[in-house]
Amino acid sequence: MGSLRILLLPFAWLYGLAVTVRNKFYDWGFFRSKEFPFPVICVGNLSAGGTGKTPHVEYLVRLLKKDHRVAALSRGYGRLSSGFILASENSSSAEIGDEPRQYKKKFPDVNVAVDANRVHGILKLKGLDPGIEVIVLDDAFQHRAVKAGLNILLTDYNRLYYKDRLLPAGMLREPVSGAGRADVIIVTKTPGNLTPMEQRILLKEIKPRPHQQVFFSYIIYGEPVSYWNSDEKVSTMVEMSAENFSVVMLTGIANPAPLKDFLSKKFKEVKEMNFPDHHNYSVVDLERLKAAYNGIANEKKVIVTTEKDAMRLDKPGLIEFIKGLPILYLPIEVKFHHSEEKSLDARVKELMKR
Repeated sequence: MGSLRILLLPFAWLYGLAVTVRNKFYDWGFFRSKEFPFPVICVGNLSAGGTGKTPHVEYLVRLLKKDHRVAALSRGYGRLSSGFILASENSSSAEIGDEPRQYKKKFPDVNVAVDANRVHGILKLKGLDPGIEVIVLDDAFQHRAVKAGLNILLTDYNRLYYKDRLLPAGMLREPVSGAGRADVIIVTKTPGNLTPMEQRILLKEIKPRPHQQVFFSYIIYGEPVSYWNSDEKVSTMVEMSAENFSVVMLTGIANPAPLKDFLSKKFKEVKEMNFPDHHNYSVVDLERLKAAYNGIANEKKVIVTTEKDAMRLDKPGLIEFIKGLPILYLPIEVKFHHSEEKSLDARVKELMKR
């Protein structure tokens, strides 16, 4: 452990004590958790971001919307607004946050809303559309005011929660014991070739409780999409002989390493421009982007970003500045190893029956 983290340990212990007391107050009934007469699914983590909540929320919405009227509720991290807002197709990232905007663009027929007070947000959603049958909560594992019917806890394969420390010495938002509230634990961002033996080793380390199921997911990248025309999938990554192209990779996410690894296997050269998670891009940032792009001697060049970053670039003052630049974004989805999605889907459908 680095010397700085050792110095931060006393603060982590104090933070952990405060969080533990808060959780005990909920466990003992001093603070009340509201239960709803319809299914609520919570997706969250113990760590401060970077576990892949967005594609897992999308997975659930995609699954549920086949047979049910589903809604998604988020805090709207990074937005410049406050209170309850029901997203529309014209809502900006500044208004509702990048993840909710992404959900609304992908699922225009699904109600998407933001509210820091999840109880209030759930009641408002149901009041606006009484036909809603199930609500998926994005990043609400620590929001104990809501008693969800199914709690799904995500943990990054590269930073498993039981190997981490509390803030500020580590990235945990609450002690490891909080994992006991989960009904489902998903180890995310695993290698695509994770073996059954490796899964068994991880299961022994996780030590799930009798009521808990553990699944293992991995990321797959979709066809690149033109930033300027989201209906246009750019299958030319193959047609344009990608191995001859140079790329400027623009990201404002918690862990850009998997994307860098993916692009490095596809393209001749990858220049990184990485910003903090949920970074709010400015003209200065995009001047740097233009300079990096123009500084590449190779005539075959392109800018590649993530789907979430594309949401944040789409605002007045920035769009005009980057007009004409060849920008693509890579959508992602999650898959599960060894047909585990059948068991996960069955668990979700069981909740809907109850």
